[in-house]
Amino acid sequence: MSGSPNLAEIAPSHGGVRVDRVVTSGTFELDGGSWEVDNNVWVVGDERECLVVDAAHDADAILSAVAGRKVRAILLTHAHNDHCNVATDLAERTGALVHLHPEGRVVWALTQDSPPDAFLEDGQVFKVGDVSLRVLHTPGHAPGACSFHAAGLHAVFTGDTLFNGGPGATGRSFSSFDTIIESIRTRLLTLPAGTVVLTGHGDATTIGAEKPHLDEWVARGH
Repeated sequence: MSGSPNLAEIAPSHGGVRVDRVVTSGTFELDGGSWEVDNNVWVVGDERECLVVDAAHDADAILSAVAGRKVRAILLTHAHNDHCNVATDLAERTGALVHLHPEGRVVWALTQDSPPDAFLEDGQVFKVGDVSLRVLHTPGHAPGACSFHAAGLHAVFTGDTLFNGGPGATGRSFSSFDTIIESIRTRLLTLPAGTVVLTGHGDATTIGAEKPHLDEWVARGH
């Protein structure tokens, strides 16, 4: 199903580039468990082209938000199945390449038969219209987890690394609480306070709203 069609109130458009959200529903599966989840899929673009951040559950719903535009790339924040389970289908239907950090291959291989098309590098930049998304390697929730900073939109797409209320879960295989805290401390909380945090699940927040709580998260542990 569709979420808010235009997030101009929290992530203003820039040079004709806007952010659209698609909320899709399905299951997250790991370590023998299965959980019903709603995922945020983000489509960033102008009238002609776009980037897709994560590819969860429902390719048709994502394509509806793409609305016939050229998909320049499918960017995966990490390889848990609920963030990439329609990535291959979406790639086949759009001609776009699926990009994942190379450290994420160990998790990708748990549910995918073929490798991703391309690998993300820290600092790599993807452009759409007048806006650039810069890759920030933010591991901890999963190996190779990345965030995508869109400075021109005053926004960062964090996947499951940082949520409204704290870090993503680290109590499962291939995760590390100490690593996710270091990623958040050094790669995300250093962004401008007004940066809108667009998450892989749930509601948005800002860097400024989350930063004062870092010590609480450390004390709470995972």
